[in-house]
Amino acid sequence: MGNFLSFTGTVTHIEDIPVGQHTESECYKRFTVEQGADQTVDFTVAPTTYFADHAVIATGDTVTGFYDADAPAILIYPPQYSALVISKETPGQFVMVSQFDEQLTSTDGSLQLNLADDTPIVLPNGQPFNGSLANRDLIVTYGRTTRSIPAQTTPSRIVVLCRHS
Repeated sequence: MGNFLSFTGTVTHIEDIPVGQHTESECYKRFTVEQGADQTVDFTVAPTTYFADHAVIATGDTVTGFYDADAPAILIYPPQYSALVISKETPGQFVMVSQFDEQLTSTDGSLQLNLADDTPIVLPNGQPFNGSLANRDLIVTYGRTTRSIPAQTTPSRIVVLCRHS
């Protein structure tokens, strides 16, 4: 856990996809996301994919898809990744998905969290999370940051991902 990559671009196509022997193919989607003329990614969106702020995505929206960099991926073009988190671009709001250490610094060292007493910390189902955030995979929604290294922010919301290995 904790090794996430992302891809940002414009959604150019959304379609239902069949998954194996499942008869509920309408529950799985493929989002084709393009960044410029020559960079395209297909995200498989499952019922378990978390959508930041419960955003509904449409063709033309700018999104960031976060995926597990260690998960197996077939070698085709465009690349296909299973989206763990999808975030719709919102002015002044940023989303990071990463594992955070004991100092609440992201794995890549680019962001450190300063928690406020009123920072909502929840599970993906919206229930409160009362445990330690250290060494957990987090979806962090935030606005302004300091210009320090690492940048520091007080998040507006934290979602704790409790994934099974």
